[in-house]
Amino acid sequence: MKTSPSSQKQRDYIGKAIGLVERDQLTKLAMDMVNIPSRTGEEEDLARFMVDYMAGLGLEAYYQAIEERRGNAIGRLRGSGEGPDLMFNGHLDTTWVGVEQEDYPSTGLRPQPEALKPIARLEGDWISGLGIWNMKGADACTVIAADAVKRAGVPLKGDVILTLVAGEIEKAQVEAAMKDYTGRHFRGSGVGTEFALRHGVTADFGINVEPDEPVSSATAGFCWFKVRTKGRTGYGPRRSTAKNAILDMYKVIEEIEAWAKEYSRQTTEEMQSPQASIGAIEAGWPYKPSAIPGVCQIYVDVRILPEVAPNSIRREFGEVLGRARAKHPDLDVDFDMYFSRPGTRTDPQNWIVRSCMGGYEWVTGRRQAHANGTSGSRDDSFMRLFGIPTASMGPTRGRPEQGGLPFWAGEAMNINTLLDAVKIYIYAIVDTCTRTREEVGLAGR
Repeated sequence: MKTSPSSQKQRDYIGKAIGLVERDQLTKLAMDMVNIPSRTGEEEDLARFMVDYMAGLGLEAYYQAIEERRGNAIGRLRGSGEGPDLMFNGHLDTTWVGVEQEDYPSTGLRPQPEALKPIARLEGDWISGLGIWNMKGADACTVIAADAVKRAGVPLKGDVILTLVAGEIEKAQVEAAMKDYTGRHFRGSGVGTEFALRHGVTADFGINVEPDEPVSSATAGFCWFKVRTKGRTGYGPRRSTAKNAILDMYKVIEEIEAWAKEYSRQTTEEMQSPQASIGAIEAGWPYKPSAIPGVCQIYVDVRILPEVAPNSIRREFGEVLGRARAKHPDLDVDFDMYFSRPGTRTDPQNWIVRSCMGGYEWVTGRRQAHANGTSGSRDDSFMRLFGIPTASMGPTRGRPEQGGLPFWAGEAMNINTLLDAVKIYIYAIVDTCTRTREEVGLAGR
């Protein structure tokens, strides 16, 4: 199958649509989105804003309610029905909350950097503010691309569907040692995309617009484990009568860390490099360190290849703890797998993967290669689970020396990078949705 525009007409359509893209419109939309806080569990305001915005452009748009204060914004640019439907997918919730008190345990930053607040700032070609990189900038690009194609009068055979969803950020409800993390603020990890797919929003091909460059056709899965050591509480001045659960956990951590290095080495492949890391720890009373804790808990993230079942990793992780017990017979340790999500993969030769790669090369003039060395998780995993071949590609943050920001210091996006993404998405729309289903390998489906 050819992945470059096969006719002069297609090339003309792409050129006309790109010529209608307005830098100021894109910049304003992206900044307006940043200025509407949308932490996980509170995406409704931004979703409704996006519905109104898309409707104002003449796109079909509606709000898809999920639960209190959260929902998806769904848009559609209709084609004639003869060709393949293409879904763009991006999330509205933000990595951080935007409130220092809540973000500090993860960021370690006080005061909160300005670029980690839901306040958009424009400096030269750079927009900064919470969510602009992950991933309101990319969301804005999909809307601007669809609008440009519509205004250019491109005769689409298939529909363009925009799914701007709630609850993608990696979060899961869990009963912890100190408190329970339950409710809508802790329901993430794809709930919005899964909800949309289960309620009739579907397509023949998908593009997830996470900030990934180059194009990715595979997404790692992950398993989350809660590990608990049990000791015997006591009074610090009489520590010999106690069994400190924190010190016991240290023995467990040593075993996990040794395994994690070997695990990554053994599972790394061309497109994925699964990692394992310890992300949280709980024990004792900060206001009373004289009380030796009788329990300590850690929380571990393990990434898995698309072909690996979560239960097999659960068994392997249990063996790791078994080795710790064998070395320390007095160790009382147990674990639970409290969340898991499988990885998925699209054939790298699939139409949509090759089209995205072709679009990248056509717009930037640079050769494109498949992504490698990563193990991030994205909502494209759900799209594939629902039978939609999906590629992932979105505008990247830019290197710090170019004016970007390191992940922990905040979020920033270069407007020129966003404009390139719009052009690539226009290319993908024209390349895919102006063809018949037979032309893209969907004959009989």
